[in-house]
Amino acid sequence: MPHIRRPLRGSRAFWPKKRAKRIYPKIQRWPVVQAAIPLGFSGYKAGMTHVMLVDTNTNSKTKGQLISRPVTVLECPPLFVYGIRGYSASNSTDVFFDKPSKNLSRKIKLPKTPKMSLEKIDGKKFDRINLVCNTQPVFKKTPEVFEVALGGTPEEQLNFAKNNLGKEIKLSDVFKEGDFVDAIAVTRGKGFQGTVKRFGTRIQGRKNEQAHRKIGNHGQDNPGKIRNSVPQAGQLGFQTRTEFNKKILKISSGSDINPKSGFVNYGLINGDYVLIEGSVPGPRKRLIRLRTALRPFKTKYPVDIKYISIESKQGD
Repeated sequence: MPHIRRPLRGSRAFWPKKRAKRIYPKIQRWPVVQAAIPLGFSGYKAGMTHVMLVDTNTNSKTKGQLISRPVTVLECPPLFVYGIRGYSASNSTDVFFDKPSKNLSRKIKLPKTPKMSLEKIDGKKFDRINLVCNTQPVFKKTPEVFEVALGGTPEEQLNFAKNNLGKEIKLSDVFKEGDFVDAIAVTRGKGFQGTVKRFGTRIQGRKNEQAHRKIGNHGQDNPGKIRNSVPQAGQLGFQTRTEFNKKILKISSGSDINPKSGFVNYGLINGDYVLIEGSVPGPRKRLIRLRTALRPFKTKYPVDIKYISIESKQGD
């Protein structure tokens, strides 16, 4: 009989596997960009389709040929800049717009008499300045609120924030076709699962005391501490994950992307949308945050799309 090796399944790159604190992620790291532009955006996952495009990669075996690629469709309504937040080594200072967008009170508690005092924030006193933005979703009333970092020096960041406070930012103002972005989202939740589904452990034989989907033992008896390398049952999914260097294939607006009968469990898209090559984490209608690539590829290749599939995904 050959010697069969079966290493333990399941990544321990993220441990412990706990549920995310909220349904949309918080971005901790931002790239360093010289221009004073927003470094991120957001969109709602509508579904997937496929496109036919010309392979423009000069190092590819299919160079110049027509190839098929799966794409994810994100609906990206404009972001409303509700406030400015300046960070220093010791504290942070906030300035909010006196006329917030509609339904923002459903998400956060708004002050009764908001005051705009941009003199509180000085570009020379703060190390960085972020935008406080809220989404404007179409299919629900409660928006999401998060921060978006800016590139450039603190003085340039402050000038950009002052000029855009109380205004909307569109996707086309942040990203262009062919850019690489990082997709950050909370994955699909699967609840409490056993070791077989969570880590891919071996299913026991019929003589194992009717415990077929359990592991053999949890380790040594003394000191009686279970190591973190031992697979155990617990939460699976609903965790924040980041996928690096997802290529933007198309940025457009309108209903030309809608398949027959609309996207399954989502509906129709009538505003701005983006096509991202490959898949992104999370189920439909979940907020996907896009960040300027933290470690982008050195070479960018042009995008030449010949066909976008809008066939029905429901078989009609």
